[in-house]
Amino acid sequence: MPFSPLHLFVLVIILSLLVAMIQIGLLTIAFEKLGLSANSGLLLLFSSLLGSLINLPVGRMQTQAPGTPTAPQWPGLLRGSQRPFTGTTLVAVNVGGCIIPVFFSLYLIQHYALPWTEILLGIVVVSVVSYSFSRPVPNIGIAMPIFIAPLTAAIAALLINLDHSAPLAYICGTLGVLIGADLLRLPDIRNLGASVGSIGGAGTFDGIFMTGIVAVLLA
Repeated sequence: MPFSPLHLFVLVIILSLLVAMIQIGLLTIAFEKLGLSANSGLLLLFSSLLGSLINLPVGRMQTQAPGTPTAPQWPGLLRGSQRPFTGTTLVAVNVGGCIIPVFFSLYLIQHYALPWTEILLGIVVVSVVSYSFSRPVPNIGIAMPIFIAPLTAAIAALLINLDHSAPLAYICGTLGVLIGADLLRLPDIRNLGASVGSIGGAGTFDGIFMTGIVAVLLA
């Protein structure tokens, strides 16, 4: 999807902030908590960034345009310009916001041998909170305050498994948001008038990325 000069400017600002974060060691701390080397962490980081620009179509659904366009209450950072609404919504899966976090979560589950009961409990908690705080925004998609999910994931992980709170926070944070704010909200897309409904595609740095990294730092 094409990006406006404003989106490109925001992208440059984000990259500058990332460099600053790397310099002060925040991302390094998060990667170390997840058992990643600096190089592996940067690979995950930039793969998620580039992957957030890629949506893989999985189907279409018949939808209807809302009566009155509404501006988003919590606008995304990396989001392309909206295509004209044609009566159908393309349902897609975002590479950086869905596929990469899911596979990395599976890696963490296997690497740390976390009990499935703890994982499911954490995911359920974050899913419920994400669904409760997310809202359908006409002409845009599903929006949610940025720090709700990471705070919930960090607290849940600390209460469930203090010894492995960091990987558990990432797992239940990312998967919980995908389930609660994306998959469970798919029926709401029918009335939003959005041309594309992307699972995990709200933008890496205002969605899945922030949820995972902030949750790990807090846990």
